[in-house]
Amino acid sequence: MAAERKREPQAAIIPTTVKDVTLTVGGKDVRLTNLSKPFWPALGITKGDLLRFYADVSPALLPHLRGRAMVMKRYPHGAEGEFFFMKRAPSPRPEWIELCSIEHSSGNVIDFPMVQDLASLLWVVNLGCIDLNQWYAQCDDVDRPDYVHFDLDPVPGASFDRVLEVALLVHESLTALGMPAFAKTTGSKGIHIYVPIVRGPTQKEVWTFAKSLAFTIAARAPKIVTAEYRIAKRPKGRVLVDYNQNAWGRTLASIYSVRPKPEATVSTPVSWEEIQRGIRIEDFHLRNVPARVRKLGDLWKPMLVKRGRFPLEKFF
Repeated sequence: MAAERKREPQAAIIPTTVKDVTLTVGGKDVRLTNLSKPFWPALGITKGDLLRFYADVSPALLPHLRGRAMVMKRYPHGAEGEFFFMKRAPSPRPEWIELCSIEHSSGNVIDFPMVQDLASLLWVVNLGCIDLNQWYAQCDDVDRPDYVHFDLDPVPGASFDRVLEVALLVHESLTALGMPAFAKTTGSKGIHIYVPIVRGPTQKEVWTFAKSLAFTIAARAPKIVTAEYRIAKRPKGRVLVDYNQNAWGRTLASIYSVRPKPEATVSTPVSWEEIQRGIRIEDFHLRNVPARVRKLGDLWKPMLVKRGRFPLEKFF
């Protein structure tokens, strides 16, 4: 069917009856293509459905992405297809896509795109980005992140119940230090725990703190926790408290990211009470998370405010 042009002054309404469409979102024209392409064939989920998901959750999602470089992980043939990473914003691109220019150790300056509004969010997802991977530091100071995080990843032989047990242990350790902590499912196998911090310490200092705490927790509960980064050295049946993703230039799937998994699971904020009661990765997926967000709001909203952030510099 021929491309259709649609205008919507408040929010993008992505049609279900056309293959291609140009939407006007916030005064910006966004070209969306191949909307009927199967992205999860077994579930009957198309690329258009993925775009509609992100449009639905965008009020909660966008504040967590603004001002940060976006590393694009593109799945042009859907969740089961091959993917590739792309850092530089592709050209040609809309003139309204804002860039974050970051100099790397090689001396190369890479112009990353930033997701600043609904139009740029839809543009990035239309490139085949199923999940979203933004930098931990904002573009105005890419060496000083505003949160520290821990990726709880089960080693072979460890159940998801064990991941939940370790999440509560990490939460207990952070609480003992007076650090606020927020959890979300990874949408894959584990749990992400984030701590909002006052910007100041460098990325290397944040990484050093995370490593020290991870090894402290592992020493406290060696039968269920490991901080061993070398895969061959990790004891089976443990949960890795992965601190290494705090390193400069690393990323994790963002809040509300759909993951390229068979169930189209979503990295979803959860309360500590939910973790205590017991949850499953599969509880949160593309088809039910928008309703959860409408009902509960953004459980990670405290991650966005200046008040209550932990002064991590006290450890240095």
